Amino acid sequence: MKPVGYVGALITAALVASASAQKVELPIKIGVALAQTSNTALLGQEQVIGARFAEKYLNARGGINGTPFKLVFQDAAGDENSAINAFQNLINKEKVVGIVGPTLSQQAFAADPIAERARVPVLGPSNTAKGIPQIGDYIARVSAPVAVVAPNAIRQALKLDPKIKKAAVLYAQNDAFSVSETGTFQETAKAQGLTLATVQKFQTTDTDFTTQVTAVLNSDVDLVIISGLAADGGNLVKQLRQLGYKGLIIGGNGLNTSNVFPVCQKFCDGVIIAQAYSPAQPSAANQVFVKDYRAQYKKDPPQFAAQAYAGVQVMVEALKAIDRKKKLSTWDLDDLRVALNKQILVGKYNTPLGPISFDKEGEVNQRDFYVAQIRMKDAKTGSFVYLK
Repeated sequence: MKPVGYVGALITAALVASASAQKVELPIKIGVALAQTSNTALLGQEQVIGARFAEKYLNARGGINGTPFKLVFQDAAGDENSAINAFQNLINKEKVVGIVGPTLSQQAFAADPIAERARVPVLGPSNTAKGIPQIGDYIARVSAPVAVVAPNAIRQALKLDPKIKKAAVLYAQNDAFSVSETGTFQETAKAQGLTLATVQKFQTTDTDFTTQVTAVLNSDVDLVIISGLAADGGNLVKQLRQLGYKGLIIGGNGLNTSNVFPVCQKFCDGVIIAQAYSPAQPSAANQVFVKDYRAQYKKDPPQFAAQAYAGVQVMVEALKAIDRKKKLSTWDLDDLRVALNKQILVGKYNTPLGPISFDKEGEVNQRDFYVAQIRMKDAKTGSFVYLK
């Protein structure tokens, strides 16, 4: 016969285990941690729109096998601490099953480990720096890595002007994505036989680029390649043109938003940007997305909106696959998070980006990539014209 104290301890342990095994509550909640404020909001605003489109469209078509889901938004702003706080709130307070976010790779390196430790799956919608999926087993991304996308812009520039011989490279040294992207740009430029005449650094918080622009002009280059975010990158483009630079400009993924148009205004015209998305992508999922987006906003959807939509779609389709085997309402939350992570990695998804899947590390497999050039209509409005 066991002593009374031993039996009491067993009962206490059972009660603790019961209390800690939290059942899933309906509607299923998916966290969305994106930049709604700060300079990074120029990108995050488009992502929020894409995520809300996915929520409305997918719920209207039955949600998760007839059960609606709910997106829970947290402002991750543009810094690491805001992203960390957003992730902690979504995981511990809101009890989400998974998270789409954050906006910046710099934030992902800080916040994703929190989700990894809690075993909560994360889908990065725009985290393209090297090493993101390798943060942990619960980290994946729908955004193709910069090493795959960025080189296309340089190849396109050389198509437009085969006489290009010398390039200047400028990058935001305080942003992990920009540092990763400029590495790819510099390797590609050298591989294409270009001379890097000058490499200039700046901060994403800078507004005066006189020093960097002067170095570019003194280097007498044919091509300028910029890795930064929309506010700083747009201002850099503007000041390059105002101070007399006439050659081609390549902008990195951080400038890949129509929100850059009011920043560099007429001087945005002609900037070349590689794309992981095109409104002309022929998949049925994309054509419905484009139609609805145009109807509401009177313009084509941008890459950041399409990728956020895809992130939500992947989560929902993975949850549908799980629900078909065992109703989501019968799961413990912790167990569902683990199952969701496994299902995300084995699924195949027809998204606005085209067909995508993931490798065992969580890296996205994507087939179609593009290059566009900005064409300004007036001082503040323009469009991305896709090049052949």
